[in-house]
Amino acid sequence: MKVLVVNCGSSSIKYQLVNMNDESVLAKGLVERIGLDGSVLTHQPEGKDKVIINADISDHSIGIKLVIEALTDAKHGVIASMKEIAAVGHRIVHGGEKFADSVLITPDVMKALEECIEMAPLHNPPNIMGVNACSKIMPGVPQVAVFDTAFHQTMPKEAFLYAIPYEAYEKYGVRRYGFHGTSHKFVSQQVAELMGKKLADLRIITCHLGNGSSIAAIKNGKCIDTSMGFTPLDGLVMGTRSGGIDPAILPFLMKKEKMTAEQIDNYLNKKSGVLGISGVSSDFRDIEEAANAGNERAALALDMFAYRVRKYVGSYVAAIGGVDVIVFTAGLGENSITMREKICNGLEYLGTRIDPVKNNIRGKAQEISADGSEVKIFVIPTNEELVIARDTKTICGNLA
Repeated sequence: MKVLVVNCGSSSIKYQLVNMNDESVLAKGLVERIGLDGSVLTHQPEGKDKVIINADISDHSIGIKLVIEALTDAKHGVIASMKEIAAVGHRIVHGGEKFADSVLITPDVMKALEECIEMAPLHNPPNIMGVNACSKIMPGVPQVAVFDTAFHQTMPKEAFLYAIPYEAYEKYGVRRYGFHGTSHKFVSQQVAELMGKKLADLRIITCHLGNGSSIAAIKNGKCIDTSMGFTPLDGLVMGTRSGGIDPAILPFLMKKEKMTAEQIDNYLNKKSGVLGISGVSSDFRDIEEAANAGNERAALALDMFAYRVRKYVGSYVAAIGGVDVIVFTAGLGENSITMREKICNGLEYLGTRIDPVKNNIRGKAQEISADGSEVKIFVIPTNEELVIARDTKTICGNLA
């Protein structure tokens, strides 16, 4: 069974074709600048040279059509025809309270996705465009929605509700949803396997650290709490996002700077985080380079990020009654040796001990805690596409 995994952004399509017989990636790629000048498809077949295809890609349907053509091309394709694609799995950012697991996409599901647009106006519309594009290009091929929010639906009410009038939750669904759920789910399962333990017996804190970052507290295989909230803006300091702040700052700045609601939203989502503090970049690699060169604000941005991670880890130890293992994943968590060390060196009170030799890795699944560390520390590369492919196989494999 071959599954096409699709992740649509407003002007992009990431994709992988996965052979579910052995979970091997046959090809992957990226369509960029959809609807803009200079649109391009970068296609990488397994074991072959990368292919760059420049084309006028005015919408997602044309993008999906080009992806199918690349996958079936006589020279750089990996399948004989589109008929070999048994199902399509889509990353959907927001499923609200309607979906606690992945689902087969039906007209009713599409209606529910549209109802969630106002909670994820930047993400759900392109996700929906991707589903519609695949329906147009591949009619009759089953499609599955895999939600960023689903894994966090096990949070108890005391964790997910905000202390505002309850009517806001009843009328508008205002609550904490959490994101990166597919990643948190995958790495928690992987670390249990690597430790030779049952997921149901572990207390895990997973740290998905990158330009967008979140932490999850997982007990007995279920998410108890997570740092992102109603939107992905809450929680940790991030690349360009402020993370959690005093909400009274919003009307204060709007009044002082004469900002509209749209402007303050852009201010907090696009101009804040380590970019706003450092004044250098939203890329942690650039900030680290600047800090090493003596830039005090860059160093401060890194210190703020590490401090906030440690603070969340500590609070989540309280939430799940202790911790057995801490996992680092995503771009920064998997690749930044110095940031992992900076975070862990403030957690010794938990019984954590990081091994500097073991920690000297990038993008590799490995324990990095020192011998005798009471709390284990692991780096686990995330693989959200594989989770999507697995869920798609499970759901579509049950279709009569």
